[in-house]
Amino acid sequence: MIIKNIRNFSIIAHIDHGKSTLADRFIQICGGLNKRDMVDQVLDSMELEKEKGITIKAQNVSLNYKSRSNEFYQLNFIDTPGHVDFSHEVSRSLFACEGILLLIDVSKGIESQTLSNYYFAIKMKLKTVVVLNKVDLCVDNINPVIEQIENVIGISSSDIVKCSAKTGFGVIDVLERLIHDIPCPIGNINLPLQALIIDSWFDNYLGVTLLVCVKNGILKKNDKIKMMSNGLSYFVTKLGIFTPKRCYKEVLISGEIGWVVCSIKDIDSVRVGDTITLEKNPAVCFLPSFKKINPQVYAGIFPLHSNSYEKFCRAIKELSLNDFSFCFNVEHSVTLGYGFRCGFLGLLHMEIIKERLKREYGFELIVTSPTVSYEIVMKNHHIVYVNNPCEISLINGIIEFREPFVECCISFSFHKYIGKIIELCISKRGIQIDIIYKKNRIELIYHIPMVEVISKFFDELQIISNGYASVNYEFKYFKKSNLKYVNILICGKKIDVLGFVVPYNKAFSFGSKYINKLKSLIPRQQFDVVIQAAIGKRIIARSNIQQLRKNVTEKCYGGDVSRKKKLLEKQKRGKKAMKKLGHLSLSKEIFLSLMDIKV
Repeated sequence: MIIKNIRNFSIIAHIDHGKSTLADRFIQICGGLNKRDMVDQVLDSMELEKEKGITIKAQNVSLNYKSRSNEFYQLNFIDTPGHVDFSHEVSRSLFACEGILLLIDVSKGIESQTLSNYYFAIKMKLKTVVVLNKVDLCVDNINPVIEQIENVIGISSSDIVKCSAKTGFGVIDVLERLIHDIPCPIGNINLPLQALIIDSWFDNYLGVTLLVCVKNGILKKNDKIKMMSNGLSYFVTKLGIFTPKRCYKEVLISGEIGWVVCSIKDIDSVRVGDTITLEKNPAVCFLPSFKKINPQVYAGIFPLHSNSYEKFCRAIKELSLNDFSFCFNVEHSVTLGYGFRCGFLGLLHMEIIKERLKREYGFELIVTSPTVSYEIVMKNHHIVYVNNPCEISLINGIIEFREPFVECCISFSFHKYIGKIIELCISKRGIQIDIIYKKNRIELIYHIPMVEVISKFFDELQIISNGYASVNYEFKYFKKSNLKYVNILICGKKIDVLGFVVPYNKAFSFGSKYINKLKSLIPRQQFDVVIQAAIGKRIIARSNIQQLRKNVTEKCYGGDVSRKKKLLEKQKRGKKAMKKLGHLSLSKEIFLSLMDIKV
């Protein structure tokens, strides 16, 4: 295939706008799979993707398309996720493309996440093809959405392609517009090899597999390649493309996107975003790459059984190889032992990582309550960032506590929900920025503390709107807040993983609720169990679990009273020793139940 007939593009859309269905039609028309292998959402290969009905991992496919002018083209497209928690998959994919297919559901119009990804593509100077999907369902809504596209994006109605990915109507028109509007790659096969690593994953038999976009030069089987970031060299043992089946090739030329196997066993030696070149005649400079995305949500993840820590460590590293935005650091808890402090882009991202660890690696886990990164100003005016609440109690000289605020865009169709949704935002310490009335939708813009958003906000929103409201959010700023760190003590000992940060005006009520919940979960012991919530040295809430009592005088039917006193005194001494030496273990179910408490 010659470079001028190659087209690299990403399909960008909001969640549920029909990206994966359109990808199915592309594969069907171009003959990527035969009828027997063709299933709905064929690119959503992960079990979790099929269960939740969303795309989690961006998937690359190379197809051969014969145009209406009887010319053959190689279409390399990437089906990207639409959920905000996986926006890093979109931004990373765009570095391998010369254009985007912006897919808009005619029944919903342009949504905020679509715009966010579109603006990123414009910043990268990528060509845009706008496609209006599901035109067979909402004929009356076509013209209003076209008007919205003209006003918001600035693209003329004559440049918008209409289709129905489900029925196949207009899909060939979409393909023709893609090969006409999106430019070919600008690489040169005669220059030294430069290939960008856009994804990677681990295989027990092949080792690390790389997904690369060849920008310049040619990559062949048996070539000796070099990672430009660390200078490590490897021989290419296998390479090829996805159609979406794995197909083997002898060579990848400039402009192509394909997979490469080099028998790499050391996970730490590969970095997504690195540039590959040949050891002989290497390239001089790196290719432009993507930045590491900062996590928004943090949680501690610990294996239930401490003897599986080494395998758990390996599993975490393999997952991070396949997920560029997932970060982790070793964490030690007095209560739970060794685990990892993990950073995620959102609650769904955290849920997916947790489920993958359970299903793909078979681990039973203890996951602490999700929290956010706080900005703390010290007396010497230095600023530190803390994402683990128990570390806050170790910091002295704090003069200012700042928490992250996010801008939430809440979108819904029915006016009757607006009052309840506003009340919910106010209860979450939200600041109203704007109310936008559209023809068939209302958008509320609020600035809300991130910790409130990750604490059951979505569940409550779905309940009061009967599932009709959707929300997108992005970080805006850190703001000074009157927050306090609350320690939880059991029998006078601090339980590090149970501590939490809370607004001062809610500290007393939430502290009481928290220890009462804890009291209901901990079984009675042979000694009194004292549960306390404290801010610094001040106890703000307390509850006792009464000890189990055995009647030691039950068999004393008569005789001198001193016999009874002696037995009671012996029991008293035993209880005192047990209280001093007794060990109270908290089960996994206790930690899971405590995560459901609302501030």
